[in-house]
Amino acid sequence: MTAAGHGAAEEEYLSIGGVIALLSPEFPDLTVSKVRFLENEGLVTPERTASGYRRFSAEHRERLRYVLTAQRDRYLPLKVIREELDALDAAIADGSTTALLPRPGADGVPGATPDDFRSDTLKRLTREHVVEQSGVETDLVDSLVDAGLIAAGPGGFFDPEAVLVARTAHELTAHGVDVRHLRGFRTAADRQTGLITQIAGPLARKGDADARDRAAELAREVAALSVALHSTLVTVAVRHALES
Repeated sequence: MTAAGHGAAEEEYLSIGGVIALLSPEFPDLTVSKVRFLENEGLVTPERTASGYRRFSAEHRERLRYVLTAQRDRYLPLKVIREELDALDAAIADGSTTALLPRPGADGVPGATPDDFRSDTLKRLTREHVVEQSGVETDLVDSLVDAGLIAAGPGGFFDPEAVLVARTAHELTAHGVDVRHLRGFRTAADRQTGLITQIAGPLARKGDADARDRAAELAREVAALSVALHSTLVTVAVRHALES
């Protein structure tokens, strides 16, 4: 896979630590075990020195960035990302393209990116921050807390997603949907969460870092598939209801 500027007289290679340092500003949760996991899945194949150390060329870094971006911005299963990479490899081989191209994001809709299912301890919001950043009334935020749609953690801080929940709830109320009617979404989310943790939990409990990363990856893929299935079922049901 050819990266822009590939073919220089002396290509710069990075160790796995160097790659993480390079990409961490874009992907703060990137770890050694995550890179190794993607390598084991065949999504990136760095070269090896005689001593067995990984060497990431610009091409390898471009490919890794593509995988991570595809997860973050569109939240696709690894199988689909692999298929996209294969198609891009073929396009590069026949001259149709010369580099990986970025794809558009998902406009901030949760469930569309892998990081939607990660915990970000660096971003915690107070109740006042949620009100300010969402642009909704304080009473609505309080109602969402009472309804269980958003909840503060042990330290009294909210996840960043609380802002999007508040905005979405506000838009729904503008269409005549009362907050009490939104409790069903919380119930459905809890049921999906239970299913996902049943699937990924045993792997996470193995304890080692690689197992936890594999469990997190599995949970994110199952979660994204659940979101996609729910959205599709609702779309079809609404269409049939309007046609009947």
